[in-house]
Amino acid sequence: MATRTPLRYWLVLMLGLVTAFAVLPALAQQPSQVNPRAESVHERELLKELQKIQGRTTLPDKRSGVLEQPEGRAWRAFHEGPLRWIGAIAILGMLGLIVLFYLIRGMVRIEGGRSGRTVVRFNAFERFVHWLTATSFVVLALSGLNITFGRTLLTPLIGPVAFAELAQWGKYAHNYLSFPFTLGVALIFLMWIAWNFPSGVDFKWLAQGGGLVGSKHPPARRFNLGQKAIYWVVVLGGAASAITGYLLLFPFYATDIAGMQTAQVVHAIVGLLFIAIMLAHIYIGTIGMQGAFEAMGKGEVDVNWARQHHSLWLEQQAAKGRPQGGTPAPAE
Repeated sequence: MATRTPLRYWLVLMLGLVTAFAVLPALAQQPSQVNPRAESVHERELLKELQKIQGRTTLPDKRSGVLEQPEGRAWRAFHEGPLRWIGAIAILGMLGLIVLFYLIRGMVRIEGGRSGRTVVRFNAFERFVHWLTATSFVVLALSGLNITFGRTLLTPLIGPVAFAELAQWGKYAHNYLSFPFTLGVALIFLMWIAWNFPSGVDFKWLAQGGGLVGSKHPPARRFNLGQKAIYWVVVLGGAASAITGYLLLFPFYATDIAGMQTAQVVHAIVGLLFIAIMLAHIYIGTIGMQGAFEAMGKGEVDVNWARQHHSLWLEQQAAKGRPQGGTPAPAE
């Protein structure tokens, strides 16, 4: 007698066939091989994202949600390491050279003493532009140094609360005084460009030590080679500082985060070297050379000073009938 197949077996068989017909078309649509290049790109992007710390933000700019990323860590390492060494070597090195030079050479004095007669060296507008740029630069330099060295050097002395207050006001000063500084640099460029191209006289001046080394006083026109070098440092260094500074002051208007990090590195390095060079300029214009400060202080210099340091310029003034002593006319 034949055995009857239970109903439940027929139901299981039918369910298996239905499942097979449903799965096979989906399997047929899968690619026969994997694209290894596409997979590697996908994995590389995933690994790159793992190095970021980011989240969601309600700000319109979604880039504000990125709190940390690999380039930022590299920038921070540079800011806390090599940048400080660059600044310390440049600034302390320049101060050391100035002290050594002063101990060896001393003040460059006016030979023969003062004549009692003066000639106008810079007019009122030139002095205004110079002091506008100089005072702005001093505040920018101090506030910039505070950003690089302040937390390490000042916090142990004045405490974190006082340092935070100082840093905040320094930031305000740094941002707003950048505008008169930039204006001053632009005016200096336009005002003195005609006298600051190199000439054959400059190389003779350099060959004789510029009157700073040795006893010779080489002839020079209105600006000697050293002053021309300072002029181009101010113009080019000031332009680089202004451009990179405004990229940071107005973020994301002209560049992305990587461009801003590059701008900050350039801004910091140029600023530190700028400060070091200006220390030498300040030294020569004050205690390094007798009578030099009077040129920007009151606009007039002693005739013997002019004959010693800018003899060709003094001859030009005499040939043009510029009066000496009393109320002289502005020099050209």
